[in-house]
Amino acid sequence: MREPMDKMLERLGRWFAGSKTKWVTLAAWIVLVAVLTAIWPGVNEKQDNNAANLEASMPSIQAQQLAEKEFPSDSGIPALLVWQRNSGLTEEDFGNLQQLTAYLTDHPLEGQEAVPPFHQMPLPVLQQQSSEDGTAFVLPLFFSKEAETDTLEAGMEIIKEQSKEIFGEDAFSVSIDDGEGLSARVSGPAGISIDAVGLFSSADVSLLIATVLLVLVLLLLIYRSPILAIIPLIGVGFAYGAASPILGKMADLGWITFDSQGISIMTVLLFGAGTDYCLFLISRFRQILGEERDKTKALIRAFKDSAGAIAMSGFTVVIALLVLLFAKYGAVHRFGVPFSLSILIMGAASLTLVPALLAILGRASFYPFVPRTPEMITERAQQKGKPLPGASQAAVRRKQGGWIGRIVTERPWIVIAVTVIFLGTCAINSTRIEYTVDLLSTFPESSPSREGFAVIGDRFTPGELAPVKLMVNTEGKDVPLKETFSDLAYVSQVSDVVQGSSSPDIRAIDIELNLNPYSNEAMALIPELRDTAEKMLQTAGISAPEEQVWISGQTAIQYDTELTNERDIAVIIPIVIGLIALLLLLYLRSVVAMLYLVLTVVLSYFSALGLGWLVLHDIMGTTAIQGLIPLYSFAFLVALGEDYNIFLISSIWRKSKTMPLKQAIRDGVTETGGVITSAGLILAGTFAVLATLPIQALVQFGIISAIGILLDTFIVRPFLVPSITTVLGRAAFWPGKGSKKAQNEQDKPVSAT
Repeated sequence: MREPMDKMLERLGRWFAGSKTKWVTLAAWIVLVAVLTAIWPGVNEKQDNNAANLEASMPSIQAQQLAEKEFPSDSGIPALLVWQRNSGLTEEDFGNLQQLTAYLTDHPLEGQEAVPPFHQMPLPVLQQQSSEDGTAFVLPLFFSKEAETDTLEAGMEIIKEQSKEIFGEDAFSVSIDDGEGLSARVSGPAGISIDAVGLFSSADVSLLIATVLLVLVLLLLIYRSPILAIIPLIGVGFAYGAASPILGKMADLGWITFDSQGISIMTVLLFGAGTDYCLFLISRFRQILGEERDKTKALIRAFKDSAGAIAMSGFTVVIALLVLLFAKYGAVHRFGVPFSLSILIMGAASLTLVPALLAILGRASFYPFVPRTPEMITERAQQKGKPLPGASQAAVRRKQGGWIGRIVTERPWIVIAVTVIFLGTCAINSTRIEYTVDLLSTFPESSPSREGFAVIGDRFTPGELAPVKLMVNTEGKDVPLKETFSDLAYVSQVSDVVQGSSSPDIRAIDIELNLNPYSNEAMALIPELRDTAEKMLQTAGISAPEEQVWISGQTAIQYDTELTNERDIAVIIPIVIGLIALLLLLYLRSVVAMLYLVLTVVLSYFSALGLGWLVLHDIMGTTAIQGLIPLYSFAFLVALGEDYNIFLISSIWRKSKTMPLKQAIRDGVTETGGVITSAGLILAGTFAVLATLPIQALVQFGIISAIGILLDTFIVRPFLVPSITTVLGRAAFWPGKGSKKAQNEQDKPVSAT
C-alpha cells in the first residue's frame, strides 16, 4: 500500500515541478481567487454577530419566548443610558433628560419598542428615581430582539447627537471620573453587544496586520531569506483569498453562520497552521538540495517525502474542527465549517501552489543562503579561487543538531521521567482553574458598557443592570409571589406582580439581585429561585409545579450557557480523541504509536491549561477564564500538536526502512528539529498576537494556545515522543513489524541508565 502511495506522490510532484505545469498551477490559483473574489461576497461582509447561541429548547429561551408573548412591553433588548455627575445631578440635568425622552417618544429610533414616559412626570418625582446620593440616573430603552447590532449602534449615535444638542455638551465623551462634568454611558445588553462587536471589528485589521508582520519577521530571523519568507505568505494569502468568498457565499445562502470572533481566530489559525504546512515542504526541499544537484529531482523527492505528512496533518485538523458541529452552543458550533474549510483550502495550497512556486524559483528561493551539494560547493570554490570547504552545510547542521537525538536514544528513561513530571505538575494545576461565562468581564475597564455597569453597581444595585424575570402559572389561585422573593437575602428589590396579556393566570415579577447578575454567584442562584417558586406553587396546591415556572433574563441565559458548555465538553472531547486516534491508526498502522501519540498530546493540553492558569491568574491577576476556552483550546492544541508528532514519526518511520531504529530516531529528531521548532515558534507567535487585543477572552485563548504549542514544540516532540519510541523499540510498530532493519536491530528494553 505504501509503494503505490509513493508512486502517486511522485507523479504529483512531477506535475507541480514540471517546466510547463508549474506555470499552469500558478495561473489556476490566480484565476480561481480572482473569479471567486469578483462573483461572491467576502467573509467580512456576511458576519452575523447576533446569531443565537442557545437552542430553543433551553429553559431560559423558552422563558424568554413566553415573556415576549405575555409581557411584550418588557421584552426586547434593553439599553441602559447611565448618566452621572459626581457633584450631584442638577434640576437642569433632569429637565434635559425629560427633553430627551420626549424626543425619543416623538421620534422613535429604528427598532425602538419602548421608552419610559419620564417627560410626563413631575420633576420632583423623576428626581426620586435617581440614585440615593443623587449623583446617577438610568434611562432604559427597549429595542426589538430582532434588532441588529448595527441598528443599535446607529440608534446610540442618534442619541449622542441629540443629547449633545439638548445638554449643550457631549456627555458621552466626558470621563466617568470627572468631578464636575456630566458623563453618560450606554450599558445593559445593548451596550454590551455594541462594545463586543466594536472590539472585534476594530481588532480584525490590526490582528491581520500584526499576524502578517510577525510571521514575516520570524521567517526572516529564522531562515534569513527574504524570498523564502514571502513564499508561505503568498500561499496563505491565496488560501485566504479563496476561502473568504467561498465562506461568504455559504453564509449568503444560509448554510453557515459566523461572527467577528470566529473570523479573528480563523485568520490567526490560517496564518499559523498554513505557514507550518509550507515550512514542512520547504525545509525538506532545502535538505535535499544539499544532496541533489537537479532542483527538479530535489523538489520531487521533497514532495514525496513530506506530502503525506502534510496531508495527514491538515486532515487531522480539519476533522477535529468539524467535530465542533456536534456542539450545542452556537458560538462553538459556528466555528466548525469556517475553520475546517479554511484549513482544507490551505492544505491544498501548500501541496499545489507552494511546490509550483518553489519549482519556479528553485534554489533562488533561499537566497542569499543558497543550499548546494558538496560537489557544487567545491566547483564554486574552485571557480572563485577560494579554499575548499571542510564540510558540507548539511553535515555541519547534523553535527550541531544531533545532541537531542543522542539524549533521547541513550537516556530515554531519564528524559521520560523529567518531562512527564514537569507536564504532570502543570496539568495538576489545571484543576485550580475558575471558569466564567460573564462576557462583560472580558471587556477592557474603559469600555462604555463596563464603565456604565460600574456606576450602576456603585450608585444603585448591580442587579439593576439585568433583572431576573420570574413567571409562574397560578392556575387562578392566589400565591404570595412578591412576598416570597422579597425576603430572600440575595434579592435587593422585587417589582410588583403583573398579569400576562393573553393568559391572566401567568404572573411575573422582576427580581433585582444584590450582586453582579453576570457572575458565577448569580448564576448559581437560578436553581434556588426555581426551587423556591416550585415550593410556593406546591404549597398553593398547584399541580406539577416544576412545569409552571419560567425564569428569563441574562443570568438565566448564562446559567444555561454554562450547562451547554459542560455538555459540549463531555461530548466533543471524546469524539475528537477518537477520530484523531483512528486517523493516526490508518496512517501509521500501529496501535501502540497511535496510543502514545494521542496520550502525549492530551497530557500536553492539560499542561497548557495548568501553565496558562499560572500565567493568567498568579501573574496577571485574572480571576476566571471564559468557559468556552477549554473546548476551543482542546480542538486546536490536540489537532495542531499531532501535526508535529506526525511529521516527526513520519521521518522516523521513513528512515527506519534503511537504518536501525535508534539511528532513525536520532536522524529523524535532527532532521525535523529545525523545521518543527521554527514552525512551532511561528504558530505560537500567531496565537500570542491575540494576547495584544483588548478582549480578555482572546487574550486568555491566545496565551493558553501559545503555551500549548510551545510545550509540544520544545518538550513533547523533541524529547518525550522519541524517548518513548526508543524504549518501545520495534514494539512501537505493533501490530506491524516495522522494517527489516528495525527488526534486525537489537531492540531489547532500554535500561534506565
